[in-house]
Amino acid sequence: MQQIGIIGPNDKMCSKELYDFGVQLGQQIATTNRIFVCGGLGGFMEAVCKGIKQSPHTFKGQTVGILPDNTTQNANPFIDIAIATGQGIARNIIIVRTADLLIAAGGGAGTLSEIAFAWQLEKKVLCVTLYDGWAKQLAGKNLDNRQKELLIPVQSIDEILKHLDNS
Repeated sequence: MQQIGIIGPNDKMCSKELYDFGVQLGQQIATTNRIFVCGGLGGFMEAVCKGIKQSPHTFKGQTVGILPDNTTQNANPFIDIAIATGQGIARNIIIVRTADLLIAAGGGAGTLSEIAFAWQLEKKVLCVTLYDGWAKQLAGKNLDNRQKELLIPVQSIDEILKHLDNS
């Protein structure tokens, strides 16, 4: 079972265009052999989970939210399994460790920290370059000289699908 991390902006920073892209992405990347892990809140995370749940290939337990709070009440309505960590932003490392590969779009400081963790853990991040934010700024770059080519620029859902199918 492939575990895909979804990282990007929350409600406050997610544009309508990015949200709509997230829904389309979720609809197309959902398969019966993929589980999706995210921060479990709103914005891009919610959009992708919403799309996954609209897919004919969805199943119970496919969307996992690693929440920052002590409660699962803040999870978006498209999360199947909500995990209340009580860890605040430290939960970002749990999301990255859980994922085999990550998809990043847009993003502020939280997304930046997740990309940095992925880099340190030698995990590939598919960085969507269609929207402003850390994913676009870091796409194709190396964060330091310890790794190479982990932050892969992608410009379409088709490109994302090709990488997922080849992982």
